[in-house]
Amino acid sequence: MRIEQLRKYYKIEARWTAFPLHPETPEEGLSLEELFAGRSINVKKIMSHLKQVADELGLPLRERKKTYNSRLAQELAKWAEREGRGDPYHEAVFRAYFVSGKNIGKIDELVDLTKSIGLPEEKARSVLELRTFKEVVDSDWDRSRALGITAVPSFVVDHQAVIGFQPYEVLEQFLRTCGAKRRNS
Repeated sequence: MRIEQLRKYYKIEARWTAFPLHPETPEEGLSLEELFAGRSINVKKIMSHLKQVADELGLPLRERKKTYNSRLAQELAKWAEREGRGDPYHEAVFRAYFVSGKNIGKIDELVDLTKSIGLPEEKARSVLELRTFKEVVDSDWDRSRALGITAVPSFVVDHQAVIGFQPYEVLEQFLRTCGAKRRNS
């Protein structure tokens, strides 16, 4: 489900908020088995369910074997958003991670992504190396915790939330319940 659909029909302002998804993951990543070691989690079953949901929502998703640390990708997202390229950046990161299996914890991969959406490589590298948006992401992580967010994506309006991938109809009903106004066609 793309936020653009909701923006098209409802008078809403969407704000991306970073979420600490496995922040302990090292730069080189972890296999999914390593990530969930010691817990009674059936990785194959979870990935199969995720693929089914992605297919239902029309989202591209390839089978992945590893997870990578998304912290730097989140920091660069804040810069891309400030530059007016947030949505294309988030789309590029989604495709890199979930479709191409790229390690979004590596600076070179992220710099390539920003180049692909028309942002300057040198500035992107500087933002990452100087950790320019570290505090902004820290603040988002605090907000996510305060709101009780436990998964992504999550949609929040006035401290009410819908968590996880949802059909368009569920999100539309959520917006109506929260008082969002429809746009005139």
